[in-house]
Amino acid sequence: MSLKQQITEDMKAAMRAKETARLGAIRLLLAAMKQREVDERIELSDADIIAIIEKMNKQRRDSISQFEVAGRQDLADIEKFEMSVLATYMPQQFNDDEIAKEIFEAIASTGAAGLQDMGKVMAQLKPRLAGRADIGKVSALTKEKLSKLSG
Repeated sequence: MSLKQQITEDMKAAMRAKETARLGAIRLLLAAMKQREVDERIELSDADIIAIIEKMNKQRRDSISQFEVAGRQDLADIEKFEMSVLATYMPQQFNDDEIAKEIFEAIASTGAAGLQDMGKVMAQLKPRLAGRADIGKVSALTKEKLSKLSG
């Protein structure tokens, strides 16, 4: 079953179970997916859907921090719940050791010698780690490893 079919089935299940909060989160995801399909006139692949979920999660993280600063824990809790629903559609996340192994392999295969090769290494890592690791974190770890090579 494709990710899109699974999300649609989960929406139907949430409707039957009268889980309004979960249903709302799934509908937001489906709306974002439909918007992209209409805008770009494409059929979304699982990788495209994962990219949409990552973007939505980033928006939620930003909102949560802003709501907590403003003292609106009620709104932050709603965003956290939506993130937990979206997380069910993401592939298994890599742990730090797996990320470090991927970075090491990318550095070795590109022949990177320092920070000037950051772009080459990241170009190889992004497709392999998409949806499985926070790319910002991967970028920081890669930069750290490459600076040790050149320094």
